[in-house]
Amino acid sequence: MVHNPDVIIIGGGLAGLTSASHLCKKGLNVVLIEKHIYPQHKVCGEYISSEILPYLKELDIDVEALHPSSIKNLEFTAVDGKMIKAELPLGGIGLSRYALDDLLYRKAKDSGCIFITATVSGISFEDDMFTVSFQHQVLKSKILLGAYGKRANIDQILGRSFIQKESAWMAIKGHYVGNFPDDLIGLHNFKGGYCGISKIENNRINVCYLADIESFKKYKNIDNYQKHVLYKNKHIKFFLENSSLIFEKPLTISQISFCKKRAIENHMIMIGDTAGLIHPLCGNGMAMAIHSAKIASELILDYFLGEISNRKLLERMYVKRWKKNFERRLLFGKVIARILQFEFSTKLVFNVAKLFPALITWIIKQTHGTAKVN
Repeated sequence: MVHNPDVIIIGGGLAGLTSASHLCKKGLNVVLIEKHIYPQHKVCGEYISSEILPYLKELDIDVEALHPSSIKNLEFTAVDGKMIKAELPLGGIGLSRYALDDLLYRKAKDSGCIFITATVSGISFEDDMFTVSFQHQVLKSKILLGAYGKRANIDQILGRSFIQKESAWMAIKGHYVGNFPDDLIGLHNFKGGYCGISKIENNRINVCYLADIESFKKYKNIDNYQKHVLYKNKHIKFFLENSSLIFEKPLTISQISFCKKRAIENHMIMIGDTAGLIHPLCGNGMAMAIHSAKIASELILDYFLGEISNRKLLERMYVKRWKKNFERRLLFGKVIARILQFEFSTKLVFNVAKLFPALITWIIKQTHGTAKVN
């Protein structure tokens, strides 16, 4: 029988699993509810900025044991094949969600987190306590963390405003074998989207692209879409024609929303993509998810220690720190994505960057954190 814990976490992705390890390590009782079993492949760019690695080390999470690729350089190409190269200010690692989520799951479980495989059917908040319902069971807790990702039925339960809006985006991802530099991430523009290519562990290559749903529908399937749209960029065409897909078929996810979300919903603390999603071309979503887990976990611990005197203050402090660390990044990422959606403005960015190479480094810095996360 599972007893009512100090904290319930809904969703076991990067943010949820990291928070579980952090809170359990400090002595809190945590239950994490996740609808899938581990490990699972997920649609993701699978690049982690180095800004978050010291924090993972603090939690005794040894990502180096998974032998990730070390990524230091970026090449960005336009549809016409023009290329800009730059060094990544902090660099990062390439690591699959299949391997990383499994590592985080095992770490959280070893730390004492109780895992429940189920789909949440109801959430309520009354008398300063949360009640979470799932599969004819009920749990209560003082703190509830939402870490269930970009979009879920829970958003309907909570009445979140963005869930009513149709999204124009879908994402497609696959692992490949072929020739690709170990230290490089390629970001390639095509009409209606962007494609990221980079090495992960075991010498495999992750390809993940964001596509406009309306343009995708014209071609009916992934193969046709890639040949008629992505292949217009010669760099994508060369890679796909000279590499082999490992998956039986690519993974897809639709209804990706970049709408603004609230970091607190009905007293529920949102972390990771549940709180806000940065545009994939910025390449910083994984680090931001883990960073948000750090912020939430530290404040929750202070709350249980009595250093934060009440829930209202806890929520206010979380929103303040979340905005300080992420709001500007999200806005800047949205602006850059909008600029690069159009051929004229994309060419303008390329021409300016050719004259002033430091521009690309500056843009990258605007969507990334520093060497030490706060």
